[in-house]
Amino acid sequence: MYTTINDFAEEWDREFQLTEEVLNALTDASLQQPVANERRTLGQIAWHLVMSVQYMTYCGLVFDGLAEDAPVPESAAVIAQNYRKIGRSFLNAVKAQWSDEQLLISQNVMGEEWKNGATLRFILMHQSHHRGQMTVLMRQAGLRIPEVYGPTYDTWVDKGVAPLA
Repeated sequence: MYTTINDFAEEWDREFQLTEEVLNALTDASLQQPVANERRTLGQIAWHLVMSVQYMTYCGLVFDGLAEDAPVPESAAVIAQNYRKIGRSFLNAVKAQWSDEQLLISQNVMGEEWKNGATLRFILMHQSHHRGQMTVLMRQAGLRIPEVYGPTYDTWVDKGVAPLA
């Protein structure tokens, strides 16, 4: 749980940049990569990641977003562009509309009482969760995976180091 807006903003900026790098590595063709039969595609997961930032409006934050029923774009660039817009708008709303004291206020989230600071932590971890799913599907789609929390197989090879299998 976050107890200061500044702590959240610093971590959001770092994680936002990592998510942006993953989204920027997508191609239009890769958006069709399925998890499994009758499951989400890489594009649907990427779009869910974008749209889920808007969950924070349920906690009283007001910021620019998209219609809840906005269809999944067929363009990877459009998905990344919308993430940048919504992610920045969300952070600006947190900074402008909440104070450190308001992070301790509890609200009903998904039928449970969560402090605003805990909800901020959830939205950040939710982004990480789906980013991880996406990198696996990106590998299956033949894409190069950007470094997220460390070197990837490809970056080890680029450095002339034998990667772990």
